[in-house]
Order: sequence, then structure tokens, then C-alpha cells
Amino acid sequence: MTAPLTPDNEPSDEPQNPGAAPATGASADPSAHPPSAADAPPFGRELRDAAVITLAVAVSGALLGVLWAWLAPHIPLVADTRNVYLKNTEGEEAIGADGTFVLLSLGFGLVSAAAVFLFRRRGGVPLVIALVVGGLLGAVLGWQLGMTLGPTDDVVAHAKQAGTGVTFDGPLRLQAMGALLAWPIAAMVTQLALTGLFGPRDPEPEMFAAHWPDPHEQRSPDA
Repeated sequence: MTAPLTPDNEPSDEPQNPGAAPATGASADPSAHPPSAADAPPFGRELRDAAVITLAVAVSGALLGVLWAWLAPHIPLVADTRNVYLKNTEGEEAIGADGTFVLLSLGFGLVSAAAVFLFRRRGGVPLVIALVVGGLLGAVLGWQLGMTLGPTDDVVAHAKQAGTGVTFDGPLRLQAMGALLAWPIAAMVTQLALTGLFGPRDPEPEMFAAHWPDPHEQRSPDA
């Protein structure tokens, strides 16, 4: 007679390999998997970061206004007893003021987008929207502050104060209102370019997985 097999004594078809490590579906070392776009933070955190970025970028428009009032060329005017005239009718000071604002806005757009990318490398739609909205608000703030810091817009009072035939500076104005879009457009394009070039990417799926036999695997005698 033979004793009945107990569950502990039942033969197993699995190879006995005490030296082999148990196979697991994922590596225990988290550093083996580089961060990818799938590890994005929660949407609520992205909204909070977007709000902070919008406020910070908009406030930086004050520096744009100061630089614009300082660097923009002034328009020379002259007055007689009745009217105020341009001293140089072929002057390009008005165009130069617009060009200075555009160049400064492009620089602010590049810098703000680069700073946001260093702060949050993963990018995201909320951050791009924050840069666009903050850049537009910053451009408007810089425009208004620059006109305030520039020569007074009361040309008549300024002409009377200067006197007849004396050259004085005209008010600082933005002739092309489309210049207000230079900052948000530059920030958006820079952010998208940096994210596309240096941002995290999802791991590419393995199309063909090579199977390497386990050297400790026991082969059956029939194999």
C-alpha cells in the first residue's frame, strides 16, 4: 500500500531553482524607470501652478513699462502761438517706439517661457494658457505704465510750459496695438518648443521582445 499524497508532497511541474530570484512584473528599483509624461501631477496642482505663473508673468510687465519708457525714442515737437507741429516730419521716432516695445516684449516672452520650463519641465495645457494670459496682461500693464512714465500726454499744457519755438518731447504712445500680442505669442511658441525638444516623453512600446532561456531552467529528458 502507498500513502496518499498530501498537498505538501504533491509533485510540482515547476522547475526547482532555489538560486533564481522570483520573477516580478516590475522592477523593485524605481530609479530603473525614468520619469515619463504619464507621471504628470494632478490637474488641481496644474491649475494652482498656472494661477501663480499668470500672476507672476503679469506683474513682470511693470519692468517692461519701465524699460520701454527709458529706451524708446521720444518724438520731438515744436509749437507756435496757435498749433503744435512735428519738428521732423520725416522722423521715425513713432515707429521706433513701437519697435522698441515689440523687441522688449519678445525678450520678455522668451525669458518668461524659459523660466516656466525650468520650474515645470512637464509643460501642459494650463501652463501654456497661463503664459499666454499672463503675457497679454503683462504687455497691457507695460504699455500703460510706459505711457505714464513717459512725457505727459497733455500736449497743449506741455507746449505752453516749453514756450513758443522750443522743442519738447511728445507723449509716448503705441501706434500698432498688435504689438501687445508679441509677448504672449513668443512665450507660447518658446514653451511649446522647449517642451517638445527637452520635455519628458512616454516610453516607446517594445514591438518585439527577445526571449532568452534561463540557464538554470531544467530541461525535461524528452526535450
